[in-house]
Amino acid sequence: MTRLSGIRGSRRRRPVRIALAVSAALAVAAVASAFHQPLRELDPNARQASSEVAGSEIIGIRTFEAPTDLRIDADLEYAVAADGTILTLDVCRPAASALAGTSAAVVSVHGGSWARGDKANADWRNVCLWLASEGFVAASVNYRLVPDAVYPAQIDDVAAAVAWLREPEQLDRFDLDPARIGVFGGSAGGHLAALLGTLGEGPLDVGSRVAAVAELSGPVGLGRPELEADAASDWLRGIVGDFLACEPGVDDEACPQAIEASATAHVDPTDPPFFIGHAESEIIPLAQSQRLADTLGASAVAVELAVVPGEAHSIGILDEGLRERVAAFLHAHLG
Repeated sequence: MTRLSGIRGSRRRRPVRIALAVSAALAVAAVASAFHQPLRELDPNARQASSEVAGSEIIGIRTFEAPTDLRIDADLEYAVAADGTILTLDVCRPAASALAGTSAAVVSVHGGSWARGDKANADWRNVCLWLASEGFVAASVNYRLVPDAVYPAQIDDVAAAVAWLREPEQLDRFDLDPARIGVFGGSAGGHLAALLGTLGEGPLDVGSRVAAVAELSGPVGLGRPELEADAASDWLRGIVGDFLACEPGVDDEACPQAIEASATAHVDPTDPPFFIGHAESEIIPLAQSQRLADTLGASAVAVELAVVPGEAHSIGILDEGLRERVAAFLHAHLG
């Protein structure tokens, strides 16, 4: 079994729980039949699976046109969660002729308020293909959604996907370098990417640790003081409450998972380099990303903050210029 590595003791009680949950999720896959546990597929309906980029405007990732020689391995099972949910991901790869030696991998985490979204909707499939066009092996993951599952289910699932990629079978199957695994996410997926990057301490090449984090528009500080300081909307407070299974606006003492689920609360000097992208006037307050960047910088973690004009959100800001910046960051830190 694989678990998150390097978790601190008393200061990170919930991350220890997350580590155990990841281990349990992977273990259940092997023993479910013995206990006759009912299994169910994670299969969002059309509305649930929709992108977090509203409307049909051709912006952000929608301006990317994928080469025709990329390869897709769809619906690969990476774990069975403790509740019986079968978790799957899609792997997008460069053409075989473009590969030489082992490859770096990037786990791609969709957004959607932790309650909707899908690895294979048109926008996130385009993210997967874009990463593959840059020479990475991209693993676009599905994870359990609110209201059927609440925190920490979502981070457990994403962590399990990273651990799955590091299994010897997957390293051989996709010619991966276990020391060169990063994560990319947008919106709620940006939150999960940032949280994954800050959980744990120590080496970045084992367990569910990652060597680089790129996230866009993530709500990364979920505690009441941060949301109040940022003048968070009722909408944001509501989806955070649903995700944490807490009444919106309650004190952190009554909802300790608000701090436990905040990337800003877990930063330490061993964390990987971060790229953070955010639009000036979007639905997630810009102060969320600025605070995370400041916190990382104060711990001597390399961080690049890209603030773009306008109101677009998440991969809606991932136009050609920002794609170039994110790709350069990932190549610099993953090779």
